[in-house]
Amino acid sequence: MQFICNKETMCKAIAHVLKAVSSKSTLPVLEGICIHTQENRITLTGYNLEIGIRTTIPATCNTEFTFVLNAKLFYDMVRKMPEEEITFEIDQELNAMLSSSSGNTHYRISAVSAEDFPELPVVESTAKISVPQEMLRTMIQESRFAASEKEDQPILTGELFEARDGIFFIVAMDRYRLALRQEPFKEMQDFHFVVPKKALEELIGILALKEKNNADATCEFFTNGRHIVFCVNGFELFARLLEGKFHNFRTSIPSDSKTTVILNKRDIIACAERCSLLINEKNKAPMRCVFTENFVEISCETPIGSIRDRIPAENFGENMTIGLGNKFLLDALKACQCDRIRFQMSGSNKVIKITPIDDESFIYLIMPTQLRN
Repeated sequence: MQFICNKETMCKAIAHVLKAVSSKSTLPVLEGICIHTQENRITLTGYNLEIGIRTTIPATCNTEFTFVLNAKLFYDMVRKMPEEEITFEIDQELNAMLSSSSGNTHYRISAVSAEDFPELPVVESTAKISVPQEMLRTMIQESRFAASEKEDQPILTGELFEARDGIFFIVAMDRYRLALRQEPFKEMQDFHFVVPKKALEELIGILALKEKNNADATCEFFTNGRHIVFCVNGFELFARLLEGKFHNFRTSIPSDSKTTVILNKRDIIACAERCSLLINEKNKAPMRCVFTENFVEISCETPIGSIRDRIPAENFGENMTIGLGNKFLLDALKACQCDRIRFQMSGSNKVIKITPIDDESFIYLIMPTQLRN
């Protein structure tokens, strides 16, 4: 059985399918990519039982056959082929050898039966949701940093996707911060589910494949309540939804404040990065932020040294002193895309709210750090 593929097309397909392949598994077949040949096309699938990625690419082929190749070896082999057209041949037998050739280069690698390769979940839903790719990519990128890295509360290791009253929300949070992105989207029916962060990180990579001149490109997704499928740029990404009750984020968002401060994002990022030079795992300390009428005075002291800094600001309300962790602050500031931001505070031990100055398309909440007198 023979099939012929374009090297660049094959490389792009393998590179993304590879993200769903287990690097080490007690089931060796999960360390491979399942290849299914059909008339004029081949389908490549990676599945680690948590995330699955599948794509179909054109090929010169007229025989239907399925087999599994070691994913990393297959990818490296294809990448190093010298010419743009690669010819593959395989005997239609179990434990066969795959031969590949390109120019004067010839490889032979082991292929195994796909009999033990797990089937991707069957996700049937009539409620398919289509959203602009750029909007979805931006919403995930501007919120994912707040998802928890700890497994003790699995529901917080994902992001909440929710549609309610014509607004699409994506929310991530842990014990110390919350990130919310929202966009009006009246065509959406209401829904509520939590997608694992790992799956969304792979989705970001696939969304990046959108052609620059295709502003109308969309991503379609649908769920059966247990799994979700994202269909985008010729790829299907499968993921198991997280189970459990996601925190009611609306109750965490302050409705008023005593102090509102307008800042240039670049100024506060540069200041926080200067403080970072004195902070590490062994030497931790908060930034002391004193919000006054026209400035924010920021200081930090650790056994390594100390820093005092001041940046311009517009202060409306009471003067306020609050302690902030530089990493949490930098994560939030680097995620947002606007130049000027608004800080809202109600007290030195109450959550700080960060938004754009003109709307609340994003809302970041950060718990303050206790300061020593």
